[in-house]
Amino acid sequence: MAGGAADPGAELRAFGWFGDSNAPRPYGDGPGSLRELRAREFGRLAGTVYLDHAGATLFPKSQLENFTRDLMENVYGNPHSQNISSKLTHDTVEQVRYRILAHFRTTPEDYSVIFTAGSTAALRLVAEAFPWVSRGPESSGSRFCYLTDSHTSVVGMRKVTAAVNVTSTPVRPEDLRSVEEPGAAAGGPDCPLPHLFCYPAQSNFSGTRYPLSWVADVRAGRRRPVGAPGRWFVLLDAASYVSTSPLNLAAHPADFVPISFYKIFGFPTGLGALLVHNRVAPLLRKTYFGGGTAAAYLAGEDFYIPRPSVAERFEDGTISFLDVIALKHGFDALERLTGGMENVRQHTFTLARYTYAALASLRYPNGAPVVRIYSDSEFSSPEVQGPIINFNVLDDSGNVIGYSQVDKMASLYNIHLRTGCFCNTGACQRHLGISNEMVRKHLEAGHVCGDNIDLVDGQPTGSVRISFGYMSTLEDAQAFLRFIVDTRLRSAGGQPVPQACAAGEARAPSAEGEGSPGLSPQEGTLTDARVWTESSSAVHAVAVLPPLCEATRTQQTPSEKAAGVRDGDLGPHVITNLYLYPIKSCAAFEVTRWPVGNQGLLYDRSWMVVNHNGICLSQKQEPRLCLIQPFIDLQQKIMVIKAKGMEPIEVPLEENSERAQIYQSKVCADRVNTYDCGEKVSSWLSKFFGRPCHLIKQSSNFQRNAKKKHGQDQCPGTAATLSLVNKAQYLLVNTSSISELHQQLNASDQNGKGELFPMKDLILRFRANIITNGTKAFEEEKWDEISIGSLRFQVLEPCHRCQMICIDQQTGQRNQGVFQTLSESRERKVNFGVYLMHTSLDSSSPCFLSVGSQVLPVLKENVECHNIPASEEHQDVIS
Repeated sequence: MAGGAADPGAELRAFGWFGDSNAPRPYGDGPGSLRELRAREFGRLAGTVYLDHAGATLFPKSQLENFTRDLMENVYGNPHSQNISSKLTHDTVEQVRYRILAHFRTTPEDYSVIFTAGSTAALRLVAEAFPWVSRGPESSGSRFCYLTDSHTSVVGMRKVTAAVNVTSTPVRPEDLRSVEEPGAAAGGPDCPLPHLFCYPAQSNFSGTRYPLSWVADVRAGRRRPVGAPGRWFVLLDAASYVSTSPLNLAAHPADFVPISFYKIFGFPTGLGALLVHNRVAPLLRKTYFGGGTAAAYLAGEDFYIPRPSVAERFEDGTISFLDVIALKHGFDALERLTGGMENVRQHTFTLARYTYAALASLRYPNGAPVVRIYSDSEFSSPEVQGPIINFNVLDDSGNVIGYSQVDKMASLYNIHLRTGCFCNTGACQRHLGISNEMVRKHLEAGHVCGDNIDLVDGQPTGSVRISFGYMSTLEDAQAFLRFIVDTRLRSAGGQPVPQACAAGEARAPSAEGEGSPGLSPQEGTLTDARVWTESSSAVHAVAVLPPLCEATRTQQTPSEKAAGVRDGDLGPHVITNLYLYPIKSCAAFEVTRWPVGNQGLLYDRSWMVVNHNGICLSQKQEPRLCLIQPFIDLQQKIMVIKAKGMEPIEVPLEENSERAQIYQSKVCADRVNTYDCGEKVSSWLSKFFGRPCHLIKQSSNFQRNAKKKHGQDQCPGTAATLSLVNKAQYLLVNTSSISELHQQLNASDQNGKGELFPMKDLILRFRANIITNGTKAFEEEKWDEISIGSLRFQVLEPCHRCQMICIDQQTGQRNQGVFQTLSESRERKVNFGVYLMHTSLDSSSPCFLSVGSQVLPVLKENVECHNIPASEEHQDVIS
């Protein structure tokens, strides 16, 4: 697309052929279209582009309704009992077993169905029950081989085999493709050693579909993973494959086939199965036995006789029989809505091929590709490629943009995708060129599976994956493509390409929208009653201004010169604004002077709003949180909460310890003790948000310890405790940094509409506690510590921003431009502001922070302590 920068949408229109002969026929049992099916069965997807079907597909509304009706109309007892309700359960479960086998084109004569907790549990069962022969003086022992492009749960089987002294061997896909031995025969009676080879029917990383013919080839000895004599068994990992494709086990009779049902139906989760070919079932060994598996046993002697059927022998305890019954309704819905798995295969592949072709064609004006796609096929047919596209986004110089940043941008468009290595390190290494040594280096750098450390030394640690399901639409694919075009390519006028639909804003409230309380600019400003002045509080301060000799110094010290500090870089810095956020993710409460506690500014993020399950709500899920305005009155010891259209409500600052009931909650993976602030405020919040909510407060006698950053030590005696903040006690932002972003944002306003982003608006978006004036943008990232009067703070690290900065804190509306502009200007890492932590705090006397106080930074290369004698402290400066 070298010449397409003037019209980035042209790439999408070039694939208009999709809607004609290449489009799959509509689903359904009538003339209705896929769009009607989506509206009827998946109304919850309105405004959302869901592209993580390889992670978990979605269940249709009717499936859940029919299952619930079934449970309400029938009594299902424990299948191990003999009463009528138990007999109904047993017979229904057996009928579901037949349904599963029929779905995979086989019968009970050939296969048995063992229900498990998922495909991972099925794999572990095989690893523990397979008839391994250990290495010894007289035998080379069994071999366990697996394709390197395998899920973690397959690779993890090698720990079981190692415990029984069996050799494990990873096999590269390209090696297995080249080892066919025509005419070779499987081991006979003279070489009875059992070996196991595992491979995926479909790579969960790239969607590559490996030949199902390998099942017969390996079993017959025509394709040997390693040159070891013996009898080869095959485990076909079908979990990813069967989510969108039919599998014919009559044609490809693998010995073991693990599956997870939520990949196919979306519901129930936590239920899978191991399909075992009856020819190998007698070979399986079992040590532990649980309820329902014994034909007879003695408690006083080592006597145990297992039940005869393989399913009864391996299903320890009572199976999740209600979930098994739910599968019946999953099969019914799938067949009714799609007409069968062949239709699903064609539909999802066509969407993937369209998206792949469009993505691969995108170019920057200099001709550089916009994405790098990781694939072993050209998406030529569903025989070789599933509906998965794995890629990384590049800049116009060919550098990878971290997957975490892409994920955050996608969320602004309400596009749900997946990032990382997808529990498939082997494929990730092969496609991204990550050596074993690099994996170890990434671990040393702090990167672990599932985190957001997406680049180490400029090299990617993972990638981005999108995947389609049977309810995916052409509009989903096009919305995703427009997202890539919008965020990576711009029109000649410099403006982002308009989105196909405002998916990311579908649920954002308008300022005056009906049922969506908002704030007008006048009502939402923070320059009125929300500013807390000294006269509003009865608390008296101990002075915190630094001595004049330090506040007024202009001569550079030798150490400053050695560190390369230019004149003026270290001062003067003054606090211009102070904010606290009493309720996490709610509006700021601006003050001019405020007490400091052990956890930061007193009452900063002491409360949070949770949903009916006790899960903390943030503006990512509920942007209207910013419209909740808390005010703290220290004299009356209350917090007043206001919102447009609601009567103000009061909450006491401290709990009644005798009456407060303690609940366990989580903040950023940390356990915290909290208590519910009562039904009155709960009803108030529930009315405002239109769904059940509660206000909870961190218990005053609970201590949440801060995590020490690798390589940093806290000062002795420091009580590093946190409120309900994410990472640190304080967040500091420099006005010079905001000014630079302000200029960049408003420079893109080519329509003459005036100031798009007022400075006050930008300040509020970054939700910092301390705002300082500065001499240059982002100088705060070079600081090691700062002193404000007698208070000293360690600068921990830059704040890595998420999509919350795109939410207007006075209206709740989203604007993707803030994150995108910051991302572009900061070279892919969206850092803004720095975290601070107390390095010393004398709790014997009150301490305060005040607007107008001097801020003395120390550069990282120039670590000095500013110890201020108490006799030299001065009175606060109040602006």
